Amino acid sequence: MGEGKGSTLVHLLAVALCLVAFGFAIAAERRRSIGTVVKDEPSNATYCKYNSDVATGYGVGGFLFLLSSESLLMGVTKCMCFGRPLAPGGDRAWSIIYFVSSWLTFLIAEACLLAGATRNAYHTKYREMIYAQNFSCETLRKGVFIAGAVFVVATMILNVYYYMYFTKATATQSASKTNRSGSNVGMTGYA
Repeated sequence: MGEGKGSTLVHLLAVALCLVAFGFAIAAERRRSIGTVVKDEPSNATYCKYNSDVATGYGVGGFLFLLSSESLLMGVTKCMCFGRPLAPGGDRAWSIIYFVSSWLTFLIAEACLLAGATRNAYHTKYREMIYAQNFSCETLRKGVFIAGAVFVVATMILNVYYYMYFTKATATQSASKTNRSGSNVGMTGYA
């Protein structure tokens, strides 16, 4: 890692995993389960018939890809707590701000994707009342996966900035250590 730039491979992998998670979130929103009320003639009971349940899989896929992107970045940076200390200054401050912000948006995105997948998988089955007037099949509200997708993009952007400022702060700390150790050269003990 030269001059606080960071690894291009880490940047590319984090962005690619987030973009795949974004794609899964959009696909999940487009393929949400929709239920229709069907009446069973012999028993005169009503029930819900749902179309495919593929959105649940897309939501879980988005959840896992975003989790792997965050895990990759936190593994490389050692979650900012366990690696080399960061140099005091603006780069460290921005690194901390982006770290906290990215975790906040990550948790919101994961909550949206997981809640959307769970809620999409839940289906009401039979309704025993014969004369149900306002019977509706419960489905996932529009926009849950879209909210997850928006927070996935926000997490991706914040993670890129976090990694960039983190590597600048660690490179600055390394440079200041070499300057301090090199300052004793030329001093001799002659009296």
